[in-house]
Amino acid sequence: MSQSNLEKQEAKLKQLNQKIKAKKNKIEQNLGKQIIRSANLDYGTLTTPQIKMIAKKVAAFLNQAQNNR
Repeated sequence: MSQSNLEKQEAKLKQLNQKIKAKKNKIEQNLGKQIIRSANLDYGTLTTPQIKMIAKKVAAFLNQAQNNR
């Protein structure tokens, strides 16, 4: 394989990785927004410790639900 083809493949891979990262960020933001809306939380009053606590509770709930299948 020539150097040029390898460079093209590397560029495509880098672009694909950027698209994947952008999609993951979008999903994370949408998930967070939906949790905040569903729980009627106020963006302005959420602190970092509260966000971490909520995330842990949601994760525990989802893990428990998965284990009960």
